[in-house]
Amino acid sequence: MIHFVLLIVCAVAIYLSCEWFVNAVEWLGERLNVGKMAVGTILAAFGTALPESVVTLVAVTTGATDEAKDIGVGAAMGGPLALSTIAYGVTGAMLMLKRRRERIAAGPGATPAGARTEEALGSPADMKRLAKDQKWFLPIFAVKVALGLVAFAFKPVLGLLFFAAYAVYFWREIRGGDDEDEGPDLEPLKFQPKAASPSTWAVAAQTALTLVVIFFASQLFVKQLDAIGPMLGLSAAVTALLLSPVATELPEIMNAVIWVRQGKTQLALANISGAMMIQATVPSGLGLLFTRWDFDAALLWSGLITMAAIVYLLVTMRGHRLTPARLTVAAGFYVVFALGLIPILA
Repeated sequence: MIHFVLLIVCAVAIYLSCEWFVNAVEWLGERLNVGKMAVGTILAAFGTALPESVVTLVAVTTGATDEAKDIGVGAAMGGPLALSTIAYGVTGAMLMLKRRRERIAAGPGATPAGARTEEALGSPADMKRLAKDQKWFLPIFAVKVALGLVAFAFKPVLGLLFFAAYAVYFWREIRGGDDEDEGPDLEPLKFQPKAASPSTWAVAAQTALTLVVIFFASQLFVKQLDAIGPMLGLSAAVTALLLSPVATELPEIMNAVIWVRQGKTQLALANISGAMMIQATVPSGLGLLFTRWDFDAALLWSGLITMAAIVYLLVTMRGHRLTPARLTVAAGFYVVFALGLIPILA
């Protein structure tokens, strides 16, 4: 019973700390003079990707056996899977719910039934920018999966190329971020609610404190899932592949929910795509440097489902047909992944 209570407490702590985190990180972006979208793709993504990146780092550098180190490989593959399916799907569902509430509040004659929920998520320029992030992710991730299927002497050195790829992406986002405002203005900083322009120390302190809470709450959340899984009759392998990735990506999902609620859809989507780029590069580089990076059937299956989800999103984005309902469909790929695991792990 204590594990279920702690699970709920951790989820609440992550949500509340994420609410304070997105508040702080928007002010941090303003202080650093970075583009609005770079706040999501770089600053917020870096903070929320920290828990799973640390899991990979600790596993691959301190694991006493190859099996222990492979936990880091699983984390490196599970993160992008959960982001490209669950995170996007939850964001789409929240957008559908938000638009439905707005339609009801506006009155029956204001908008034709279903019209708002079928509107594309942004202008063609917005879709082009989102698609660009997916175009960066897909080839990098494909190389990451392909390297898990082959073995050669200098494969570990290729891990450095993944770090370089993220450095290029980081530079592009910081220099080319879109400076157009989206949605409401910045809300007052939680640490200084009465200040029109909070002090830099308060912005930094709120950002750092919320990251610490997110980090430890996420780790505790994962541990509770590891304990609850066997209680529900789930094997350790199923828990690690199905539940743990969702838990480690919970901060990104919470951020997206909060930004959607605030009417900042592009920031929500940018946070997910930015976190995906980190997950495709940094943990992968660590895994290649310190492990065999050898995929079994389950890891390969997760990679194929992740790429299929991204291809689906790319097609809808390029055609300017990405609606909340179509974004929600991305979660269905995770269901396909779960069903495909049954014969693999049987």
